[in-house]
Amino acid sequence: MSNLLKKLESGQILLSDGAMGTSLQSRGLEPGKCPESWNIEHADQVEQIIAGYVEAGSDIVETNSFGGTRYKLNHYGLADRAAEINRTAAQIARKAAGPDRFVAGSVGPTGELLKPLGPAEPDEIYAAFKEQIIALAEGGADAICIETMMAMEEALEAIKAARENTNLPVIATFTFDKTPKGEYRTLMGMTCAQVAEKLTWAGVDIVGSNCGGGIEQLVEICKEMAQHTDKFIMVQPNAGIPEIIDGQTVFKASAQDMAAKVEQLIENGTNIIGGCCGTTPAHIKAFREVLDNR
Repeated sequence: MSNLLKKLESGQILLSDGAMGTSLQSRGLEPGKCPESWNIEHADQVEQIIAGYVEAGSDIVETNSFGGTRYKLNHYGLADRAAEINRTAAQIARKAAGPDRFVAGSVGPTGELLKPLGPAEPDEIYAAFKEQIIALAEGGADAICIETMMAMEEALEAIKAARENTNLPVIATFTFDKTPKGEYRTLMGMTCAQVAEKLTWAGVDIVGSNCGGGIEQLVEICKEMAQHTDKFIMVQPNAGIPEIIDGQTVFKASAQDMAAKVEQLIENGTNIIGGCCGTTPAHIKAFREVLDNR
């Protein structure tokens, strides 16, 4: 068993990090540009972002590799550098994390639909995830975090790639939206219960949800998932529901407002707590204070 899983087995609640994308944007990443290219062109900036979360108290930090498959990188003419970019992403995170924190290799959707819904062949999607995941492991990742998934078929290819090509713990988190009927479903129509059961069957070590909604929504999602899995649960909410103000996407939830809900996440089964879009080191620091004062 990995050290990460041993900590969770002991009953410790672990703290993940906050947003990478919005952090890069605050440092000058322009719309339409490749976030992962910063691993090569602005490695110092990426390291500083991750170091900020370490300083705030994160136990786990993620790599800047969310769009690191060759499918995503192909939009920027970088498909042939996929392995290099992901390996470097893990090396940067490993350096910033130091020996006492865990590094989770971030793996996001390819943006492709698998057959019969789309043109992508399952073995081609698998190969893209395999390339990315092996590079993240080579760079020093302690776990693979398959996140912000919406299609189970795609997630299963990523999970398979992680399990067959590494010995690392596998995390898989989905994004849910609330329907007019008040239930939470993925873009492809799966409920929280269905996702939790399918991921448990697939053999992941940690299931959960990220992005999509604010912490209030993630409390409800976590509660439902926990009733349908015996796996550890990871939750990473946005800093509130995004709003468009003067043409800009704004996340309004403060560190204090989100920290006030952390105990509810734990009561409903969360084992790892972090943040997604709009969250900052200030949010993570506030979460840390709640955990330390329990």
